Amino acid sequence: MNTINLIQELIRTRDQTLPFFDLSKEDLKKTYSLGKWDIKLILVHIADSESVFHERIKRIVSDSKQIIWGFDQDLWSSQLDYENFPISLSKELYHANRNSVIYFAEKYYANSDKIQFIHSESGLKCLKDIFDYFPFHNQTHLNQIQSALNSH
Repeated sequence: MNTINLIQELIRTRDQTLPFFDLSKEDLKKTYSLGKWDIKLILVHIADSESVFHERIKRIVSDSKQIIWGFDQDLWSSQLDYENFPISLSKELYHANRNSVIYFAEKYYANSDKIQFIHSESGLKCLKDIFDYFPFHNQTHLNQIQSALNSH
């Protein structure tokens, strides 16, 4: 992927994701499969993940050879009470962080394969891996949301 393609994908997934934060309470309760997160939990997760990835970019760019710790999304969901977290705050967090990531992608993506870090679970990585993961992660959850909305 090149910088232009990445930016296009970041914008596309951002623009497709934002309207889902405004779904009705009834729609936010829909799930794509029995026992899976409902749409609201997915959206809060997307916003939190965006915040985590955004912070990782800043740490990696500002100080090479960072050790970045993984996080357990299920623990975050339960311990941070995603069920009751205000969806409007998640929307604001997602939007602000995604816009900042787009800025950083424009500035750093071209050389991101040369900026390395250590991930606590998967070892040596480069900043490019994080940038490239953004649209994939977001699209995976967009697919789940669309599936939940289509199944009810």
